[in-house]
Amino acid sequence: MGGVPRFLPAGDRALVVEYGDTIDPDINARVRALAAVIDRDAPAGLVETVPTYRSLMIHYDPSVLPADALEPLVRDADARLSSVALPAPRVVEVPTVYGGESGPDLDEVAARAGMRTDQVVAIHAGTDYLVYMMGFMPGFPYLGGMSPRIATPRLGTPRTIVPAGSVGIAGAQTGIYPTESPGGWRLIGRTMVTLFDVQRTPPAMIDAGDYVRFVPIEPRDAAMASLQATGEPTGAESPADAPGLTVLDGGMLTTVQDLGRTGVQRYGVPVAGAMDPWALRAANLLVGNPDALAGLEATLAGPTIQFDIDAVIAVTGADLRPGIDGRPMAMWQAHRVRAGGVLGFAGARSGLRAYIAVAGGVDVPVVLGSRSTFTPSGIGGHLGRALRAGDRLPIGACSPEVARTTGRLPPGAWPARGPIHHLRVVMGPQDDAFTPEGIATFLAESYTVTPHADRVGCRLAGPRVAHRSGADIVSDGTAFGAVQVTGDGVPIILMADRGTTGGYTKIATVISADLGVAAQAAPGETVRFVRVDLAQARAIALGREQALGEIETIASSAPTGAEPVYDEDSGAALLADGYAAFAAAIGAVRGPQAAHGDVVRAGMPGLVVEVLVAVGDTVEARQMLASIEAMKMQNAVRAPRAGRVARVLVARGARVETGAPLIEFEPE
Repeated sequence: MGGVPRFLPAGDRALVVEYGDTIDPDINARVRALAAVIDRDAPAGLVETVPTYRSLMIHYDPSVLPADALEPLVRDADARLSSVALPAPRVVEVPTVYGGESGPDLDEVAARAGMRTDQVVAIHAGTDYLVYMMGFMPGFPYLGGMSPRIATPRLGTPRTIVPAGSVGIAGAQTGIYPTESPGGWRLIGRTMVTLFDVQRTPPAMIDAGDYVRFVPIEPRDAAMASLQATGEPTGAESPADAPGLTVLDGGMLTTVQDLGRTGVQRYGVPVAGAMDPWALRAANLLVGNPDALAGLEATLAGPTIQFDIDAVIAVTGADLRPGIDGRPMAMWQAHRVRAGGVLGFAGARSGLRAYIAVAGGVDVPVVLGSRSTFTPSGIGGHLGRALRAGDRLPIGACSPEVARTTGRLPPGAWPARGPIHHLRVVMGPQDDAFTPEGIATFLAESYTVTPHADRVGCRLAGPRVAHRSGADIVSDGTAFGAVQVTGDGVPIILMADRGTTGGYTKIATVISADLGVAAQAAPGETVRFVRVDLAQARAIALGREQALGEIETIASSAPTGAEPVYDEDSGAALLADGYAAFAAAIGAVRGPQAAHGDVVRAGMPGLVVEVLVAVGDTVEARQMLASIEAMKMQNAVRAPRAGRVARVLVARGARVETGAPLIEFEPE
């Protein structure tokens, strides 16, 4: 059942306990037994455990349970594995229609194996498959035991859509897609079984340690038409008549987020939550909320929001130039907004993600313990998706004292941002998979954030980091901030929506105090990695917690009843509310430069994929002018106001950098 465990830090909030480097049922049973003992003992500070093939990832709160205290607890638990009896293995039967529309690749699998299709089906359905772990996506089981006789390579070009319930083969593996998603596995069948349902406890029908048995059935017996659409959003819609706010424009990407959902990573459900947790917590404390309440996360081009009731709000994180009713407002401060008031953003000055807190919190339904949105699987938030024009969100109730809060954080206490983002990291969990030269490169060189950065991961460009013998490992757990290095040697920082498990080496992990720094690094900006140890990481984290405590004191002791404080020096001469999905900043040129008109500028590097206007065209406010591909999305460039186009400064196919002028308007 494996030898002496290795203890591998995964940042300052997670520990990997590794029993070997092979896929073995006995080792896997030991992993699951350790998880059972630790979950049963539930030491203070334990967040959750995630069992994988040959290791257990333990997520913990270092402010309660220091890393140097966790390891002895785990060693003691490992010595007591005989004290826990694992549940008797269940055999979960999965009725499956093979071939035809349900399994379009069955003929190809049979041809490669030199068999008839019925022989492939008999072999595939003739084995009970051990579920080693869950991961990749919510409810996805990693199955072991498929016959090598029917092993088939993945598709050369993955499908953009694989239907929910599809049964596939990839190399020597077989599995079931619990939800609709892209995928490159060879599809040999489909089941009507709903593998994952947020309304079920636990949400996954299958768990690690179970066995899966595929049972061939005929299409007429399957009633495939009644197959539940497990790919449908599993975020609930808020009551339409609840008092709150109305979205007039969703911006580039605005979602409901809190501090994420814990306790379900073992079923493949990502934590999600705020990319810059400190900024969201600060915003909540400034308006008098508990720090974990749900707010809005706005990426680069903020939303336009009308408040249906009197509200107290604060905006923190990236400076997207917020304003109330067209007047620039100060950040890191609570403001009262009257019913009918409109919050908008004039474009990015610094940072990437802003956080909007409202007294009482954004009161969407709780899904799996959180209000956070995980858009890839449509879980949580508002209908499991980004906000759109017309959405209405309720605001939670708050006390009269909170409703009068006007807390403020002095500008000198705001998080510092410069041209280079220094990310402090704890080395591991697989730093021993890299050469000394590779580690030296990682810590000495600078890297550039690429446009291929989103809530799942932040891909960097720069010098290659050399492995000792390859990038692949037996899949294990992933932590927020893990720096993954694939076969091309390029680092990728795994972010809030990362998969719960992964099969690539992770050289280091960004410390929890610097996750917000990584989240605010925009494409084209520079990051450098700085090595710290666990004691230093914990001290830094405790300092950040102390700063939050000071914010809470400021908020609770601030005078009440004040009107909003506007930032007249913000430079936001024009508060443009027509930014739907537009990754750019507006340069509203006034005064001596008025003859140059109003210029729409790129807020980040990207590719111009479409230009829809010409010189002399008259456009309406919010009319689409062009489209830029950035951050894995095509983003509409919309007019900030009605007017006439004076100059078109870009063409289709052009690559633009941050601040590049795109469209110029004639002066008003």
